[in-house]
Amino acid sequence: MKVGLQVALSDINLDVAQPTSQRQLAISISAIADTSQPTAPLNLCLILDHSGSMHGRPLETVKQAAQEILDNLSPGDRISVVVFDHKAKVLIPSQVIGNPAGLKVEINRLKPSGGTSIDEGMRLGIEELAKSKKDTISQAFLLTDGENEHGDNERCLKLAQLAADYNLTLNTLGFGDNWNQDILEKIADAAGGTLSYIQRPEDAVSEFNRLFSRIQSVALTNAHLLLTLSPGVRLAELKPIAQVVPETIELPMVQEAGAIAVRLGDLMIDAPRVVLANLYAGQFPPGQHVLLTAQIRYDDPMQNREGLLSDPITISVNSSASFQSTPDAQVQQHVLALAKYRQTQIAEQKLQQGDRSGAATMLQSAAKTALQMGDQSAATVLQENATRLQDGGDLSESDRKKTRIVSKTILQG
Repeated sequence: MKVGLQVALSDINLDVAQPTSQRQLAISISAIADTSQPTAPLNLCLILDHSGSMHGRPLETVKQAAQEILDNLSPGDRISVVVFDHKAKVLIPSQVIGNPAGLKVEINRLKPSGGTSIDEGMRLGIEELAKSKKDTISQAFLLTDGENEHGDNERCLKLAQLAADYNLTLNTLGFGDNWNQDILEKIADAAGGTLSYIQRPEDAVSEFNRLFSRIQSVALTNAHLLLTLSPGVRLAELKPIAQVVPETIELPMVQEAGAIAVRLGDLMIDAPRVVLANLYAGQFPPGQHVLLTAQIRYDDPMQNREGLLSDPITISVNSSASFQSTPDAQVQQHVLALAKYRQTQIAEQKLQQGDRSGAATMLQSAAKTALQMGDQSAATVLQENATRLQDGGDLSESDRKKTRIVSKTILQG
């Protein structure tokens, strides 16, 4: 299993007369499958909310979704199930899938009760995953329909970071309209996963299956992007690096032995992660110049190998007195995706501050950005919400959650 690494600059030409030039660098990273080599087994934990508010169809559809996941696991895969209300317990300890029928009986016995303590569910789920993380692809699905009323949200974020440190990926699923989108997004972002919105009970099975298909394509783990900048090149000071595919996430970076390191997490086969870096290049004399070198450090759980390095790629520009701009259309699409996300974030902040007019204006800007990139679904949601605010209405919890989801990704179908 190897890493596929491709790079593109927003414009490969520089004006020799300009003291500083801004460029965006798009870096596409994926796993390249070796047809003779299988991927490592899954180590999956389902962390499920069964609080009183999940009574009736919500809990029944979640149980159905969990049971279908059991059917889709392969021999050698591991499963554990943790459930929580105002406390948490391990319903199914980590084990190699052997008798799905017996495990389904355990899941089917689950009854709604009590309040919500997300962090206790996370703690037990991380413990179950950690037992079997060696030579596996370790993932959790964390589902809740409510606020962490019996827990501590800061503890949730610390646990998410702990999961990332242990190379465990947490995917979050908000069920219904009363979950905290900020916390679930931060958990998923910190632990390298994705945020999903299950608006209606009947969507639970399809959303679980979509997420399961995604984690089945994971082949390499604990990937880090390493960037070594040439003299005269620097990153933007504010939010210089973000992921824009498959969803938009602001990525923190650290300095590491003369390079900039950015944690990416899992790498999937045929489904690249695309990272966008905002660069400033100083004044270069005429000719071709290397801006930076990019490389990926990663683990291959199937081979039980850690800290592997991809071949480095250099990114160059051509500095010329007869400068002609040659913009890259695909990089521009990625720039628009990041703009859509950040404009929507500003709109949400303005709404929290009571500035409805300012929020509506930013949502309109985000809708126009979505149209520019051909994202009609997002444009519709964002414009409808902008109009609702302009007309004196309020955004429902459903409106707010749809806004967050369409700001982060391009909806399929």
